[in-house]
Amino acid sequence: MELPIDHFRLLGVSPTTDLQALLHTLQQRIDRAPDQGFTQDTLLAREELLRASADLLSDASRRQAYESDLTALAGSGQAVMPALDVPTSKDVAGLLLLLEAGQAFECFEIACRALQPPQAPALGSTREADLTLLAGLACLAAAADLHQQRCYEAAAQTLQRGQQLLQRMGQLPAIRQQLSDELDNLRPYRVLDLLSRNLTAQAERAEGLALLEALVARRGGLEGFGDPSMGPEEFQAFFKQIRAFLTVQEQVDLFSRWAPTSAAADFLTSTALTASGFAQRKPERIAAARQRLEASGQEGVQPLLACQHLLLGQVEQARAAFEQGATPDLKRWADQQSPDPLAQLCAYCRDWLARDVLPGYRDLEADPDLEAYFADRDVQTYVEQHDRPPAPAVTDSTLPWGVAVDAGSPADTTTQPLTPVNNDDGDVDGDGWNPAAWLETMRFNWRWPQLERPSRRTATAAAVGAGVVLVALASVMRPRPPAPGPGRTPIPVQPTPTPVPPATVPLRAETPSEEQVQALLEAWLDAKASILAGKNSRIPLEMLARPTQLSRLEAERAADQARGETQTISTAITSVVIDEQSANRIAATVNLRYADQRLNAKGDPQGEPTKLALRNRYVFGRDGGIWRLVSFQKAP
Repeated sequence: MELPIDHFRLLGVSPTTDLQALLHTLQQRIDRAPDQGFTQDTLLAREELLRASADLLSDASRRQAYESDLTALAGSGQAVMPALDVPTSKDVAGLLLLLEAGQAFECFEIACRALQPPQAPALGSTREADLTLLAGLACLAAAADLHQQRCYEAAAQTLQRGQQLLQRMGQLPAIRQQLSDELDNLRPYRVLDLLSRNLTAQAERAEGLALLEALVARRGGLEGFGDPSMGPEEFQAFFKQIRAFLTVQEQVDLFSRWAPTSAAADFLTSTALTASGFAQRKPERIAAARQRLEASGQEGVQPLLACQHLLLGQVEQARAAFEQGATPDLKRWADQQSPDPLAQLCAYCRDWLARDVLPGYRDLEADPDLEAYFADRDVQTYVEQHDRPPAPAVTDSTLPWGVAVDAGSPADTTTQPLTPVNNDDGDVDGDGWNPAAWLETMRFNWRWPQLERPSRRTATAAAVGAGVVLVALASVMRPRPPAPGPGRTPIPVQPTPTPVPPATVPLRAETPSEEQVQALLEAWLDAKASILAGKNSRIPLEMLARPTQLSRLEAERAADQARGETQTISTAITSVVIDEQSANRIAATVNLRYADQRLNAKGDPQGEPTKLALRNRYVFGRDGGIWRLVSFQKAP
């Protein structure tokens, strides 16, 4: 048998160790033989192998010749490693020394092969017992090494192979239990590892979602206590961390399944539906979120219902809900924003979206821009269709999320109502769980922001923004003028501005051309590719994008570093069309070719490269005289 190790490492000394230190190390290794239960034959063979290595390295001429061979091998330029030829009678002892030298994974692989036919030892023999014990110990050590390297899924697969091997051998129940316990303890890390993979890694992400559901089921739900290996605070921290790697639809699906037995999941479902509906301009999802929140029966959610009513164009209902549920502190804060009630609602809704609704989704980047939301054609169509007298109820089981809708009234839902908090300490039913505290820990709570008194500039901006939204709402809630036709005066068309040559970054032009917007976007994509490749950007990132984008980029790079990976990304913009343009906002539809390849710490490719043709909608904002990227999402 050839072992992938040299005499120095087998004995546990360095090439610079002198004779006296070498002999001292030999005696220590002999005196400290492993005591895990190996047979005397294996331990004696181990001692003989150690003495053989010490004899060679103690002889000056033989040692010099051996070192020359190692040097020549290292300088050959070939991908080969030194190895020792161990006689078959001492192969188990050689594997034991390989394990002691820290090469647990190699030991496990060789031991597994030795236990497979046709070279499997005789049943019940001491060789079989020692090889099985060695495989179990090497499996535990190899998994621990992989865990330390943050290769969580590889560690889990190693433990599963060890379990299957020991079950087949029918031996070592104590080590089999250790393997099972380690696999259970590894579950949260595996979830994080698998869900942090690229969105194109569908099989791995599906496995991560299945593991997450099993983990939550074992706990007895989000608020459960059935997992002794992970306490409530530890689980909340873990859950908050993995949320950033879940798409908005994955969160909707997961939370919806958990909602019947979980008050927190029911609330998070409403939040995810609202985020999806706002970012993707799908008001029907916000309507489903509002119906779920109304059905919960939870006290104190009226200000949130007011925001949802507002996003559905139901201004009067929004005002009534806000007036009914707002506390004196919230009303004082609202009065500081503007004297106009609608402006107050818009300021609160914008803050709620920015703080508690839109953050926390892997595939969702949206600015809480109410003006852009109400200017969207789908939103306008929805508001117009629902701004009618009540009609007979119609149930459509084909709508998303299984929501039964009524043409003029809220739909029935089957969600589990939230139990109002009525105990002095916030405990709902005496089981020690406080839903408000849990959701606050998760950064999803139904309390309004306790903000400092805003500056005059902030209040003015809120009022102006609300005024724009008021105009947008009015435009979709009243009859529109007829389109131009025979005998009618055509609507004047604004002349197309003369293109301005592309400017360098930072972009300061008051009315940037499509070429200038493309140059800014290309600079951002190049900078992003440099960061994800583990390099520095040649242009300061704050000149290219707003903090929300920079935070997402930083989180993605941190996730790659945790896995010891980098990304090689290339993009090529094929077209840019500006859809909307104002003094401080630009929205453009961009077609681009995208390719990426993940690399491990050695620079070797990981998995297959990704090549996509993308069509995205990018939003840019102007502040301080500089245009920056605000958000982007998939274009319709």
